[in-house]
Amino acid sequence: VELVVEILANAWFPHTYFKLSFGTQDKITEKLDSLDLVISEPILKFNDPDKKLLRKTIQNQTYDDLIGYLLKYVPFRLIRPFFTAETKGLKDTEVNQAVLDLANNPENQNPLYSFDADLVKDCKGLMFSQEWAEYIEENFAVVKGWASWEWLQYMQSRNPTTPNIMNKLFMPQQRGSLSKQTRFWKSVFEHQSIKCIYSGQVLDPNQISLDHYLPWSFVAHDQLWNLVPVTQSVNSSKSNNLPSDKYFPEFVRLQHLALITNHEYLSKQVWNKAIDPYIADLNMSNDDVLDQEKLFNAYDSTIKPLITLAEKQGFSSNWVYVP
Repeated sequence: VELVVEILANAWFPHTYFKLSFGTQDKITEKLDSLDLVISEPILKFNDPDKKLLRKTIQNQTYDDLIGYLLKYVPFRLIRPFFTAETKGLKDTEVNQAVLDLANNPENQNPLYSFDADLVKDCKGLMFSQEWAEYIEENFAVVKGWASWEWLQYMQSRNPTTPNIMNKLFMPQQRGSLSKQTRFWKSVFEHQSIKCIYSGQVLDPNQISLDHYLPWSFVAHDQLWNLVPVTQSVNSSKSNNLPSDKYFPEFVRLQHLALITNHEYLSKQVWNKAIDPYIADLNMSNDDVLDQEKLFNAYDSTIKPLITLAEKQGFSSNWVYVP
């Protein structure tokens, strides 16, 4: 049971929160979706780094069929590579018993673990060899790094157009600070009055939130070109939804206003650091970011395809603010 809970807990963030595909042949996401999980706020805000709350939420489910499904394959297929030659050409229905017999045969090369059973249907547990247990304990960081690298390659191949896969495989330890981004926008407030692009309300610089126009759970970054100040209630309401296209022109206009304003008032060093992500991610030059038409075209060619991709991944689209 603990093994199944850990599998589901590890799969929850990349599949449910970041909406990554595990491939059409993988059934873990189908099983995960079948659970009626009520996820608490600490989990969504990454205040559960050891996954205790997430595990507890999953453990509160009735999932005997799920346990049976996962344990039918995972323990046997995980160590099949130890017996590649011996199991080559076997029918799929023959593999599990063959792996069990080979792992429990003391004459075979020491596999990762053996089984507490003689028959697959009677298997009650796994017995790790002393040598492997000591090796994993002494080299845990290396083993975990190797496993993470293999998982990254696996997930990248199944999500080839999804941005920032690396930061979506595990629960983030915490969201990054937006202090630098907030200073950038507050510099604009010192010289301009700004309205929320969604509500039209004049913003109080001391009571703003920074909204990720493309949801953070899709882009997994805090680049300035994707952030705009909004009211706190709007930010909470928008959550991880994709905004309606009707907000796009005003979003770009506000970004241009911020760039024009800060170009005039920020020091050259601070300005160059601030526009670096615009130049790199929107494929622009230093001068282009100050040209509203070129900026709009750069956003249009960057944002629109990403929104289409996010929609295909399952992010809710056409969000409109309702007071």
